[in-house]
Amino acid sequence: MEESPTTPQNHAFLRTKNNLGERLIERSITIIGSFAVVLIFLILLFVLREALPLLTGAFSQHTSPAELVTEATQADTVLKPEIYNPDIILSEEQAPEEFQPEVYNLDVVVPATLTGNSKGTTNNEKSEEITLANILGTVWQPVSTVPKFGIMPLVIGTAKTTFVAIFIGAPLGILAALYAVFFAPVRLREFIKPMVEILAGFPSVVIGFFCLLYVGSALQTLFGFDFRLNAFVGGIGLSIAVIPIVFTITEDALSAVPKSLLEGSLAMGATQWESAYKVMLPAAFPGVFAAVLLGIGRAFGETMIALMASGNAAMVSASIGDPVRTFSATIGAEMGEVIWGSAHYSILFFLGVLLFIVSFTLNAITELFVKERLAKKLQGG
Repeated sequence: MEESPTTPQNHAFLRTKNNLGERLIERSITIIGSFAVVLIFLILLFVLREALPLLTGAFSQHTSPAELVTEATQADTVLKPEIYNPDIILSEEQAPEEFQPEVYNLDVVVPATLTGNSKGTTNNEKSEEITLANILGTVWQPVSTVPKFGIMPLVIGTAKTTFVAIFIGAPLGILAALYAVFFAPVRLREFIKPMVEILAGFPSVVIGFFCLLYVGSALQTLFGFDFRLNAFVGGIGLSIAVIPIVFTITEDALSAVPKSLLEGSLAMGATQWESAYKVMLPAAFPGVFAAVLLGIGRAFGETMIALMASGNAAMVSASIGDPVRTFSATIGAEMGEVIWGSAHYSILFFLGVLLFIVSFTLNAITELFVKERLAKKLQGG
């Protein structure tokens, strides 16, 4: 089969000989690009490897905290509370009676080996098996005598905040792009786009801090929410991060549409708004759709805004006025304190795998559906 005349090998204007500097640049670009691809692949393999024990059922049987205490006692290990203030010295008489470990989970009773009370017991001697029913449960309580790894509260929380972010951010970004391309004066247009792109570079923690201090209180006063930080506040914070992405890509897509379509619509008697909304926007629909998908991916994977502004509580609720917790916020909040190699550790990496699958799916839809099918259809192919 003959090669296409448009391939680099047969291009009519391609110089056949390159000097040493050009060859070094080409090789460097090839090596760097290949390294980036391999690095992404290795990161994916690392995440899958850490989640593999969970997927293979290696944690079907768990050792409960009570059993760990019994094993430590049998090994003559002395368990004492940690001392956080070095200027306080505990005597042997004070430690067993006056300074006892605090209980943070109400369903956990401190074992007798720690309290010195022979009547102390635990509610459950065996922790729950890590099964599919446990993972698809409605309770996320990974640190407990009976760990519960139900991801449904996280799924619902992620869906609610993402929906609010796209419901607010996508229309605002699209309308702002329409105004900047077709209605704004040239000088104002040159000012709007850089300012919106600067907003895209705002650190997530700054947006989250702004929502934490001001947006939550304002919306609670306005709507009477029971909780100051909730899915609606988190969604508004995420929409601030989504708007620049939707605006920039939509503006580029609208600018790429041939001006002859706009001129023909105006010549037929349509108004400027009708031409922009009914002619130019549908023609740029593949790019607009891609902008919305990328905005969904941005909202879905955002960590700091969701962690600071959404209330960070794993609750199953349909109300946007209740606190939520997202996948990425859960990983960010718990990964630093999780026990390496535990079921909780693997569950967090499993959430990372789910995040990757969603992001990959959105990018695949953008690439295959938007660029291939819709673009050819709108071009008459």
